[in-house]
Amino acid sequence: MTEPNLEDPIRHQSDGRRGAFFIERDGRRIAELTYSLGDGVAIVDHTWVDPGLRGGNFARRLVDAAVQWARAGKTRLVPTCSYVRVVLARTPEYADVR
Repeated sequence: MTEPNLEDPIRHQSDGRRGAFFIERDGRRIAELTYSLGDGVAIVDHTWVDPGLRGGNFARRLVDAAVQWARAGKTRLVPTCSYVRVVLARTPEYADVR
């Protein structure tokens, strides 16, 4: 695997009940964050990064994208994923979406 590339675009897909933010390379997902939608909340349940790329900035970039999306839609994030829970707790600027 190659090193993290800030140029890797983050994509978003949703069917209205479940969704994902993800990064693809060569037609396959190398990182993803998944959520399910409730009444004004998005329950973030999973974050995954390809084992060869862990320790980079992929997971954090996915959380940042989810926060931007939540702000735009006036949605609260409820993390059941331990990684997202820690990032939200340690980032005071994200208090508005917690």
